[in-house]
Amino acid sequence: MMSILIADSGSTKTEWRLIRPGQPSIAIHTDGLNPYFQNQEQLQQTLLAQLAPQLPALTEPVSVHFYGTGCTGPASNDRMASALQTILPTATTIDVASDMLGAAKGAAGHEPGIVCILGTGSNACFFDGQQLTTPSYSLGFWLGDEGSGGNLGKRLVTAFLHGKLPADLHAAFAAQFNLDRLTVLDHAYNQPYPNRYFASFTPFLSAHRQSAFVRELVLSAFSDFLQLYIRRLPEYDRHPIHFVGSVAYYFSDWLQELLIHNHLQTGRFVKAPIDGLVAYHS
Repeated sequence: MMSILIADSGSTKTEWRLIRPGQPSIAIHTDGLNPYFQNQEQLQQTLLAQLAPQLPALTEPVSVHFYGTGCTGPASNDRMASALQTILPTATTIDVASDMLGAAKGAAGHEPGIVCILGTGSNACFFDGQQLTTPSYSLGFWLGDEGSGGNLGKRLVTAFLHGKLPADLHAAFAAQFNLDRLTVLDHAYNQPYPNRYFASFTPFLSAHRQSAFVRELVLSAFSDFLQLYIRRLPEYDRHPIHFVGSVAYYFSDWLQELLIHNHLQTGRFVKAPIDGLVAYHS
């Protein structure tokens, strides 16, 4: 029988599951892989350095299902598939699709619904139980990603630099991160992956969720996501709304509160869709 290798890749990390006949599945974690921003050589370097050493020797045929951010069209998808083929010579099929489709299959299974990603980035689409039937509306980190970890971190850091945080929150943030304006600007404009950098501040918000300022900041971002992403989808108020991603998972109570307030159906909150994808492909 054929082995199955499944990947769910975000901007920050990739979760893998290797399913082999008659053997326990193997969980593997690597850095995020984004063929929109990374060339084939960079993708191959990450796969060779991080994935290959954790894979057992595969002599049997392998079917690969890779769902990832940045897998937005033929050029990027082919680049990702070619990089995978180099380290998986026994792969007979390599299917590369968007992280949005992976989130939909992992959260909704074979049922129709609205599926949202709130992780390092953000997005939302309608899923008919097999395929996505609406285009992606995400504008990426600098122009969009409202409600995401990157967006929440950017709002928090901006408030800190402008002196808008309450005194106790300002003191706690300064003590934990010891930031200054030039350091932030360097990470924002000169260093790679600014979305990951700003998303790294999101746990601070979770740790200080009792603060009225934090609650307002997070709910404002979620409200923007609701208005810009969910309300533009067809029949958004007639289907369950599922959420995938660490931000949605850890702030699920506030998201549910927002949905109920807007008379919308609450679906599942899934930290990572990989287990759902294993069930879907098994």
